[in-house]
Amino acid sequence: MTEQLRLMAVHAHPDDESSKGAATMAKYVSEGVDVLVATCTGGERGSILNPKLQGDPYIEEHIHEVRAKEMDEAREILGVKQEWLGFVDSGLPEGDPLPPLPEGCFALQDVEEAAGELVKLIRAFKPQVITTYDENGGYPHPDHIMTHKITMVAFEAAGDPERYPGAGEPWQPQKLYYNQGFNRPRTVALHEALLARGLESPYAEWLERWKDFGRPERTLTTYVPCADFFEIRDKALIAHRTQIDPDGGWFRVPMDVQREVWPTEEYELAKSLVDTSLPEDDLFAGIRNN
Repeated sequence: MTEQLRLMAVHAHPDDESSKGAATMAKYVSEGVDVLVATCTGGERGSILNPKLQGDPYIEEHIHEVRAKEMDEAREILGVKQEWLGFVDSGLPEGDPLPPLPEGCFALQDVEEAAGELVKLIRAFKPQVITTYDENGGYPHPDHIMTHKITMVAFEAAGDPERYPGAGEPWQPQKLYYNQGFNRPRTVALHEALLARGLESPYAEWLERWKDFGRPERTLTTYVPCADFFEIRDKALIAHRTQIDPDGGWFRVPMDVQREVWPTEEYELAKSLVDTSLPEDDLFAGIRNN
């Protein structure tokens, strides 16, 4: 295939692109693939999760601008392009019963209308492949679930000239994937490898909680080898310094163990308009050389 390969990753907040599929994106960038991150919200209602920065009045007052700068830094590290869809973070409601979502937030938008913004971006960028979250959002944050909803609508609508007629020349992506990097087989493999080496595992509590989630196992269809880009992934994630503690659990598994035990990032093929054989090791399987 001589045409430029293009990958679009649709995410809910700044930092999601660095914690979900970042090594995959960096790998494809290194191969000359054009990669665009579409960020649905500005992360305005995200908590400051790095204990070293909690209580900083400037960050608390200017969280939107701070997170935008963090996104710029992560984008440069990964070598990707990035666009904001312009929606307002819904926050993560907590309590029993859950409080209502804030008026005007992303999760309360009309799905068809909100999908129009993504359709415009798809038609302008012309990706063959799109990645996003599954119907559970990866985890049940209202913005992640809404991201799934608008991406499903936009994938179907972008190539239809009858839909969103003012949103640009129709373009039909060929494949849609769900990020499934936080999967149980990977977690178990890393946990057992750490224990076998006499090292402490950060996953023991996760695995205990996994039993309580009651979520069915997802089908992993695609394993992208990207171990050479794990360090770039971590560097991009640390750029989101309000969200990530560099001394936290994300970074407690030695890099050599990660590369040896689980050198891939995983996806679930949700839609494909091309023939492909499962399992895959390439998001562009069936598109390259067609």
